[in-house]
Amino acid sequence: MSDPELYEQFKGHRDAITSVHFSPCKKQVVSSSLDQTIMLWNFASDAKAYRYTGHTDAVLDVQFSRTGHLVASASRDRTVRLWVADMKGESSELKAHQAAVRSVQFSPDNQHLATGSDDKSVKVWAVQRTKFVQSLTEHTNWVRSVRWSPDGRLLASCSDDRTVKIWDQSSGSAIHTFTQPKGFGHQVDFHPSGACVGVASSCGNVHIYDIRAMKLQQLYSAHEGPVSSINFHPSGNYLISGSQDSKIKIYDLLQARPIYTLSGHQNQVTAVSFSPKGDYFCSGGQDCQILVWKTNCDSEVVSGEKERKVMQEKVVQEVANIRLGVKQVESVLETPCRNMAREMSVLASKENKENQEQGSDKEMLRQLANMNKNLDTLTKTVLLMEKRLSLVEDQVRLLSNK
Repeated sequence: MSDPELYEQFKGHRDAITSVHFSPCKKQVVSSSLDQTIMLWNFASDAKAYRYTGHTDAVLDVQFSRTGHLVASASRDRTVRLWVADMKGESSELKAHQAAVRSVQFSPDNQHLATGSDDKSVKVWAVQRTKFVQSLTEHTNWVRSVRWSPDGRLLASCSDDRTVKIWDQSSGSAIHTFTQPKGFGHQVDFHPSGACVGVASSCGNVHIYDIRAMKLQQLYSAHEGPVSSINFHPSGNYLISGSQDSKIKIYDLLQARPIYTLSGHQNQVTAVSFSPKGDYFCSGGQDCQILVWKTNCDSEVVSGEKERKVMQEKVVQEVANIRLGVKQVESVLETPCRNMAREMSVLASKENKENQEQGSDKEMLRQLANMNKNLDTLTKTVLLMEKRLSLVEDQVRLLSNK
């Protein structure tokens, strides 16, 4: 990974930036600000930036939908807005929170929104119907951030009550709670694998919790001020953080150490985010500007894509081989099944004859027992192969979604 370099600079907000997020399909960045507006920025030098107005107080978070057609915003005015990401920026309003809404994110399938609020709740909304669905209410103080797991089954939230909660979205209950030893979480983010969550802490640390082992996995104390924002690289190998000490840090998670410190903002760094492919990242600050950086790990990204394609081809071939094996075993099963049925019929007819020889009966029963044993073994083989096929097909779907 080469040194990151500044690629673009956007100015237009009149107050501190609170959130930045890349479009999943275009070279666009959306930002929110304390100036009550949202801005949509295009990388093309001759393209205009779009300013969306509608909130009546500071906008605290903004996120693109997974398709890039919609933008969701959360505001101190207690509302959430859904915007059409185009020149007009038409929006619809969602109301259910009783206090400032600090966090918003679309679910991986784009069907739901999750929001976190100063009313101490996490709420889930249906996007198409723009309706409130459920409320998660185990926090005892402001909810600063909420994020979906990559598979959409779990939610993670952090709060001023110094806890990080992992929620089962279907049941609406917290399945585990991590307690912050110092300070509280400003922002939470799921690792791309879904196996752990990162937390940007007010005490200046970055915590990474393993949600399978339910314990702290890594701890970074590289900043000299509260950490405002974090984001995992799509490869899962890196993490970026922004802090009130005006610095941006990049961490190598495999080596478990910070590898870069970047300066560019004149004051606190309030937001950071990687692009979907990880080739860029952007940062927002209290200085009202957004900086877009080139990550310079393109070769690693390309290499990772090639490896993923090769792996996918291998898995697809393995699926074909397993299917062929299942068919072969099933064809082998047909003959003993037919033979067993025929022999049982013969035995039944012989039992009706008074002159049936006892020794012949015993031999026939022995043969049937052996056939039954072989049939049972073949049946188990088919079941094991079908289970393996199911696992490999799951792997194909996982690779296809990347």
